[in-house]
Amino acid sequence: MSNAVAGAARVDRVAAWRSPLAIAVGGVLLFETLTGLSIYLLPFSVPNQVMVAVHTLFGVLFILPFGWYQIQHWRTYRHYALSHTTLTGYAGLIATAVCLVSGVVLTVQALFGRRIDYAWDMAHIVSTVVVIALVVPHIAWIVWRDARAVRHDAASGVVARQPVRAAEWRYLVRGAVVAALCFGVVGAVRLAYRAPRLTDAFPSDYQYVYGPEKPFAPSLARTVTNEAYDARRLSGSQTCGTSGCHEQIVKEWEVSAHRWAAMDPGFMKIQAVMATQNGTESTRYCAGCHDPISLFEGTKNIFTDQLTGKHGFDEGVSCLSCHSIRETDVKGNANYIVEQPPRYLFEMADPDNDAARFARDFLIRAYPRAHVTALAKRAFKTPEYCAACHKQFIDQEVNQVGWVQLQNQYDNWRKSHWNKPGDPTKTVECRECHMPLIASTDPAAGDGLDYNRTPDDGAHRSHRFLGANQMMPTMLKLPGGQEQVDLVSDWLRGEIEVPEIAAKWETGPVVTVALEVPQTAVAGEPLSIKAVTTSRKVGHDFPTGPLDIIQSWVEVVVKDDAGKVVFESGAVDDANFIQKGSFIFKAEGVDQYGNLIDRHNLWEMAGVRFRRSLFPGFSDSSEYTFGCPSSTTVLTEPPDAGDHAFELPSAPAAAGALHITARLRYRKYDQFLLNYMFGVDSGITAPITDIDTAEAVVRIVERTTSAR
Repeated sequence: MSNAVAGAARVDRVAAWRSPLAIAVGGVLLFETLTGLSIYLLPFSVPNQVMVAVHTLFGVLFILPFGWYQIQHWRTYRHYALSHTTLTGYAGLIATAVCLVSGVVLTVQALFGRRIDYAWDMAHIVSTVVVIALVVPHIAWIVWRDARAVRHDAASGVVARQPVRAAEWRYLVRGAVVAALCFGVVGAVRLAYRAPRLTDAFPSDYQYVYGPEKPFAPSLARTVTNEAYDARRLSGSQTCGTSGCHEQIVKEWEVSAHRWAAMDPGFMKIQAVMATQNGTESTRYCAGCHDPISLFEGTKNIFTDQLTGKHGFDEGVSCLSCHSIRETDVKGNANYIVEQPPRYLFEMADPDNDAARFARDFLIRAYPRAHVTALAKRAFKTPEYCAACHKQFIDQEVNQVGWVQLQNQYDNWRKSHWNKPGDPTKTVECRECHMPLIASTDPAAGDGLDYNRTPDDGAHRSHRFLGANQMMPTMLKLPGGQEQVDLVSDWLRGEIEVPEIAAKWETGPVVTVALEVPQTAVAGEPLSIKAVTTSRKVGHDFPTGPLDIIQSWVEVVVKDDAGKVVFESGAVDDANFIQKGSFIFKAEGVDQYGNLIDRHNLWEMAGVRFRRSLFPGFSDSSEYTFGCPSSTTVLTEPPDAGDHAFELPSAPAAAGALHITARLRYRKYDQFLLNYMFGVDSGITAPITDIDTAEAVVRIVERTTSAR
């Protein structure tokens, strides 16, 4: 008899099948396989999340028993001759080992890392399929072979192999019982879990001013159900950072204008005035963009303090407010649809509950598919997504008159030279400017959907949303606020480089100012100069936003060689008002009676009597005429001076040259509006950023005799 045959004959197969270790290992392997398939194939759910946790726990506990069993199994059957049965057994062992190792790696990453590695995840999934493809045939072939042998023996009157057959059935039944007990643990945990009680309903006193079919009007924002959402469904942004995952992004967002959109003191003051004049419900018009959590909660209603719910006040435009948007429309006025994202177990737990937070973070990292699928959308990368809020109009239901276009960054961009449809290499889109790439170790780093990026480029898009609001961080005295103000100023001056789009635009300020002056000026005669402002890098009108609030203007100062001011325009006085007659980019809206809209009372706006802004790539100029100083002539009213009256000193002017400086200046708030909102004595004023400066020198020459 050969050694292989002799070894096979010595194996007590009944004992092998009846081994408690073999039954336990088989049952747990069955449970792990079925739960793995459920996690991978079935929709995201609470039971599936519980299975992730139990699957991981039992998988870790399974390692040592499985290893010991495989050693015993190999020692028992190592003398068997090679066959398809033994080959599938060895291959199944290798596949199971790969599955266990990859599972351990994924567990460690989910417990202590920021994200799981998708290569290891794929190895875990593929090895599971391979295990099924090998182990099931391995066992099935043995059982089928023994069943056939028992039938043959029965026909021959032999019963020697019947105990083996009985042991096999016992193994299969008890293994199934072990798997069922494991599933019982899943069921028990599911029953023990208590989800937070959420109230997706409007308050009982909610006012449906525009009918129940338009509960959020006059805002165009709505939920997929057209019903209210519990505020906790869209809040909790800080947890995105405390998880150890998106700390860098949350830190950027914390000082952004988006984060404080509902708490901006200016917004809150104007909102209160609007509520007083037009009714509390009218403020829903603003909430879709400034305070979406409160809007969908139903807080923009009567008897609500500050018209903003607790969560909205804490977060403004939260992470989920943006990332839960499923559909947008370029009509503007927050014309988007929000769908509440799937929430993980313990995601809404008390932030101070370390155990719950640990479990939540583990589940998100170990089972990220729902998180990634729900919150990372291609739509977020498009200008049309931004258009939902960055385009605004007023209509009859608000102003009682009719449709009036207000700020409109989207169509400015769409019609500009920055938009080259179908050619991303020449197009500059919103996110490329306002969310430049930042070196990152964040799990969200990398992006294979952008034409010029890769999934492992080690960068994410900045969530500071740098634009031109250098007022809000100052007013709110935010931690890190001064850094944000400085970055906004640097952004306006073009001192922040964006390497990924450097080839698409020029260096330097977003808008420039240049002086056009003659080389010489005749003493005692009028001198004309011109300041030319050019929009070079702005993707929409400059300035943009509410032009009844924002001010950008050209300041021109002319001095002689002694440093005495000969002429000035655009100066800011001690009360922070801009000199009358200055060249200012602004809009002057009017109500239906022709009264000026100067308190940001847009709900009364019916039209515009004056508007000056720069379309992308265009220029505008301001001309100034004043008298050139003379050592013999003193002029008090230079010819064609207009509003720019000046007086020369009585002493002879210093001979030589005129030194001219032009500055393009910007501030977020008009001082008149600040005084209206907070009072003259508040001392509140908007910081001023000098976007660009130009200088020129004009040499003064005396008039000739013939000229006299």
